[in-house]
Amino acid sequence: MANKLSFTSLIALMFVCAFATAQDSEKPEGTKMNNIKLNVLPLAIKNFSLQYERVITKRFSAAVGLRFMPNSGLPIKNTFIDLVGAADPNAAATIDNLKVSNFAITPEARFYVGKKGYGRGFYIAPYYRFAVFKSAEVPITYENSAAQSNTIKLNGKITTHTGGLMFGAQWFLGQYISLDWWIGGGHFGANKGSFSGKASIPLTPEEQADIKAEIDAFELPFGNKTAIVNAQGATVNFNGPWAGIRGGLTIGFRF
Repeated sequence: MANKLSFTSLIALMFVCAFATAQDSEKPEGTKMNNIKLNVLPLAIKNFSLQYERVITKRFSAAVGLRFMPNSGLPIKNTFIDLVGAADPNAAATIDNLKVSNFAITPEARFYVGKKGYGRGFYIAPYYRFAVFKSAEVPITYENSAAQSNTIKLNGKITTHTGGLMFGAQWFLGQYISLDWWIGGGHFGANKGSFSGKASIPLTPEEQADIKAEIDAFELPFGNKTAIVNAQGATVNFNGPWAGIRGGLTIGFRF
């Protein structure tokens, strides 16, 4: 409920600010109030990030961003494999075979503090982010009754609700092009998710114990996990805090 209220509060703040300051006689003639932007930095890691910004007054604008990554291998996975490969071959194999995707929507309010305004100059931007992270075929390796290695594959998603603050600066390059530098920001909130997989044949109590030990050995940077393993398969539930950082460099078209 708190997450829904925070989202509603941010949207309400945008509209209150917009209507409260709708009359602005200082707007230069021909000012372009719309801006569609592409964040170029995440393209290197297969993330596509777009933002639409609407200038409301000299000091205030509202924006909404969309980010998505199609189902594919983990970005820069070779770096992670090099870090863990020698010490944990199973973890390296998991990283190599992992398929991930994500989606996020980020509404924000922007307050321009410089002299020029109307979408130009330094700004402070409170924002809310809803994100979904999906992963397919997460392998859990265990030993069967014949002391042979076997695998059960988990599929699922994690949903997050976070709020944060970002600082940035935007410049106009000619009449139609903008350059928007998301200097830096951070967000904090909560996550909830579940991954599950079914065994091809019923699991023995020893196999169930081995699978649960493998899952329990995996450490999360933050949050909690609960593993439920039975003869049919395994389910892992996640919940707890969630945090992230935000930055970027966008090229925009103004109209």
